[in-house]
Amino acid sequence: MTLVDMTPRRLGTDGPDVGALGYGTWRLTAEDPAANHRLIETALDVGMNLIDTADVYGLDWGGTGFGQNEERLGQVLADAPGLRDRMVLATKGGIMPPLPYDSSSEYLVAAVDASLSRLGVDHIDLWQIHRPDMFAHPAQIADTLDGLIAAGKIGMVGISNFTVDQYDALAHHLSAPVVSTQPEFSVVQLQPMRDGTFDRSMRDGVVPLAWSPLAGGRLFSGEGVRPQLLEVVDRLAEREGTDRATIATAFVLANPSRPVALLGTQTPERLTAAIAAADVHLDRNDCYDIVEASEGVPLP
Repeated sequence: MTLVDMTPRRLGTDGPDVGALGYGTWRLTAEDPAANHRLIETALDVGMNLIDTADVYGLDWGGTGFGQNEERLGQVLADAPGLRDRMVLATKGGIMPPLPYDSSSEYLVAAVDASLSRLGVDHIDLWQIHRPDMFAHPAQIADTLDGLIAAGKIGMVGISNFTVDQYDALAHHLSAPVVSTQPEFSVVQLQPMRDGTFDRSMRDGVVPLAWSPLAGGRLFSGEGVRPQLLEVVDRLAEREGTDRATIATAFVLANPSRPVALLGTQTPERLTAAIAAADVHLDRNDCYDIVEASEGVPLP
């Protein structure tokens, strides 16, 4: 029996269901509105109804500045308003270069308002703190987030790149539940399996949103990837009649914490091809082969 789970994930107890694959817009820097529209619509058409962005997206990957990718997505929604009803819209804030992080009440409120304006919407379904501010008390952050929910500006809250202790501290003070956590996770980066992130997620019903599930393209270049890992992935790809990307995506979806794999390709055809992960069979032997090859040591 395969461990790969393509069934929808529910955000919170009463929240919306999202697909096992989501679309991340870190690379959505193209100036062509029609091309961006095609990417978003294709993602929605293949079941990637979680559309993830952040206010800081646009400062790299060919972007021109802070907020640019939210503006690109906002233009898509302005041109095709019907797409908004088909998506769970998620964005993030709290990174403010060159500071680098600010989770003060004043900043968080201003960041949400700015995101609403750039996106051209009056409500964000899921808002996440992008990275923790170590000089902000979690009680103050919680009070601010609860206030933003009460004001109707955001529907749910999540975290990104938090340690398990940082998550516990914030969750303790929040009235609203934390519904998502966004760690880096791939066949190359296994830390959430080791540091308690996924264990907390399963304990509390929090959905992990795995960023860089294809290791930022390193699976294709091989740069910084153990040759043994590439051998295992290639062996499984040959057996399953598919490619490295599909095996890597399937591995993310095989974790029992039921992550959403956030894909960021700028090619609509690759978005369509990504659903082939549903046809991949990975059992425990396969997954542990990947773990051992990734870490370079046999499991005890």
